[in-house]
Amino acid sequence: MSDLTAYDAVLFDLDGVLTPTADVHMSAWRALFQAYFADQDVTPGYIDEDYFVYLDGKPRYEGVNSLLLSRGIELPWGSPDDPSAAHTVCGLGNRKNDVFSSILMRDGVTAFPGSVRLLNLLAERKIPLAVVSSSKNAEIVLAAAGLRDRFVTVVDGALADIESIAGKPAPDMFLRAAEILLVEPARAVVVEDAVSGVAAGHAGHFGLVVGVNRGVGAEALTAAGADRVVSDLDDLAAEIDPGIPTQDLPIEGEAP
Repeated sequence: MSDLTAYDAVLFDLDGVLTPTADVHMSAWRALFQAYFADQDVTPGYIDEDYFVYLDGKPRYEGVNSLLLSRGIELPWGSPDDPSAAHTVCGLGNRKNDVFSSILMRDGVTAFPGSVRLLNLLAERKIPLAVVSSSKNAEIVLAAAGLRDRFVTVVDGALADIESIAGKPAPDMFLRAAEILLVEPARAVVVEDAVSGVAAGHAGHFGLVVGVNRGVGAEALTAAGADRVVSDLDDLAAEIDPGIPTQDLPIEGEAP
């Protein structure tokens, strides 16, 4: 079934699914690794494709390590408490987060209109919702977008650290969210834009895994296990209620 209202809960990724903060993450990663690779005389240099292959959807430090290994670079892992200047995996990850935070504070964030429309429709039908994000900034981003009150729970990178939950592509974060919502995975929907997130939903045997193609490609999402692929969440909203034009919807968490 592809009708989201036929399920007991919907679990959303955040960056690139609900908010365009994936663009902020891409910009922050680009700034970090272009400078780092140039400083270390690493070739080939950073390209945007690296984001989709090595970084998108993964816990921050795992993404850093994955990209470094792709260039034959092995750094000490370090500690999450490392300063951003530290020459460690965690230090580089913390440096990226500094860049991300500065961009977010400067520019703010507005949710995708189609995503707000879908959230409104699911709320009207009293379907429990959760955010499942590898980012440790999920709570900040949701608050900035005015969306935090839409979700029963947020299972993010911070909670994953506290509870030692394996990150995507392992299904554990989605399974934890389903557990908190008291729903069986087979009765829940996963909505993701990253290959690693789609793979996690598929591995968790969720009832429906929807891939949102924000640039990674429909074929890659399907190959990772997406049951269907859409270009925007407005496609899903229109299937529930085709009569409300997206441009008439409130944005940034305003009351519907």
